[in-house]
Amino acid sequence: MYKFEPILKTLVWGTESWVLSAVPGSESVVCEGPDKGLRITDIFPGEFPLLIKFIDARRDLSIQVHPDDELAARRHGCKGKDEMWYVVAAGDGARIICGLKEKITPEQYEALVEEGRITEVLDSYDAAAGDVFYLPAGRIHAICAGCYLAEIQETSDITYRIFDYNRPGLDGKPRQLHIQESKDAIDYTVLPDYRTHYSSKPDEENVIVDSPHFVTSLLEIGSEYRKDPSESGLFNVFICLEGGAQLVSESGGRIGISSGQAVLSPKSDGVVRFLPQGSAKFLLTRPR
Repeated sequence: MYKFEPILKTLVWGTESWVLSAVPGSESVVCEGPDKGLRITDIFPGEFPLLIKFIDARRDLSIQVHPDDELAARRHGCKGKDEMWYVVAAGDGARIICGLKEKITPEQYEALVEEGRITEVLDSYDAAAGDVFYLPAGRIHAICAGCYLAEIQETSDITYRIFDYNRPGLDGKPRQLHIQESKDAIDYTVLPDYRTHYSSKPDEENVIVDSPHFVTSLLEIGSEYRKDPSESGLFNVFICLEGGAQLVSESGGRIGISSGQAVLSPKSDGVVRFLPQGSAKFLLTRPR
C-alpha cells in the first residue's frame, strides 16, 4: 500500500489538494514506509489513469467544460476528462452548477456567452454533504463558493473555461477563456436531473458512479471491514472522507489513513482489512 504527500495548489477561487496524481510536473510522492520518496510513475510506469483531489471552493469556480477523449487526443494529444464529485461539506448557500436546463444550439451558446448570460440556461442545485454528481466530458459545470468536495477524474488537466465572472487571476491579468474550443466540446443534451441518486447501506460498498473510466463506491463502517481485491483491476484507491482507520494488507503492509487522504492498494496486496477508529467514511475507486 502507498500513501502520498498531498500536492497543495492555491488558485483564484480557493485551494486544491491533489492526493493522487501522475500529471507531469505534479507527480505524487510516497510519504511514508519503505518506498518513501518514490514517485507514482516509479511504481506504475506508463500511463496512470486517475487523478484524485480535494477541492475547497471559497469563491465560485469558472463555468467550464471538458473535452472527451477523442477531441482531447486530436487537439492536445492527451486524454479528455470524465469526472465525479462527492460533496463532503457545504456551507449556507453553496451550490453546484451542472448541465443545461433548456435546449440551446451552438450558435445560441456563443451569443449567450458574448452577452454574459450563459448562467441563465444552466441547471443549479443547492449543495449538501453526500451529494454526488457525475460529469461526463461535454457537460457544462461549476463548483460554487462554500463547497468542499472530493473529485475523481481521468488523468488530464485539460479544462475549457467558458465564463469566469470577468475577474483577474492571481497575477492580476484576466484568465484565459476557451469559448470557441468549448463550442465543439459541449454536449447539448438536456436531462431532467443531473444529481446522482443512490442508496447507502452501512458496512457495504455502495456503487455511486459506474463510468467508462472508473467505478466508485461509498463505504461507511463502524467496525472491521475486509476488502477483497479479486473483483478489481490493477489497483484500488481508498479515499477517506470522515474519521480514520488503520489499513492492514494480507501481504503484511500497515498504514494509517484519515480524512483528506488517499491510499493506493495494488492487487498484489491481497485482502485489505479496514480497522476504523469509531465510524469512518470512504470512497473506494478503481479504473476500468
